[in-house]
Amino acid sequence: MLTITQALHDQIVAHARADHPDEACGVVAGPAGTGRPERFVPMLNAARSPTFYEFDSGDLLKLYREMDDRDEEPVIIYHSHTATEAYPSRTDVTYANEPGAHYVLVSTADTDGSGPFQFRSYRIVDGEITEEDVQVVEEY
Repeated sequence: MLTITQALHDQIVAHARADHPDEACGVVAGPAGTGRPERFVPMLNAARSPTFYEFDSGDLLKLYREMDDRDEEPVIIYHSHTATEAYPSRTDVTYANEPGAHYVLVSTADTDGSGPFQFRSYRIVDGEITEEDVQVVEEY
């Protein structure tokens, strides 16, 4: 199960909506070994695409060095789908290289802000997708 604060949940959704019609992407880092997402790190979609996301390699290297310095790890790796449901694509599975991370997908297919959106979390290990429950809390 992914436990996430309302504030982090809202930041991820806001980023996904702000970058629409392109896919948004980012990371939520947390203290190594805790599994607790704490630090929201929105990233630039270097692909600038409505159907694909790609972290800028320089930005990603900088983030991983920063996380190492702070004794953090990527707890959540998130991105949005702009026209489809929040379910990992074959490409998403191929690029899922953090077996300990929660992979969060937000669907922004409804862009007027009044309709429902999907916020779903998965574990992706060795190509296997497992959806998990999401618990949104006020604070840890």
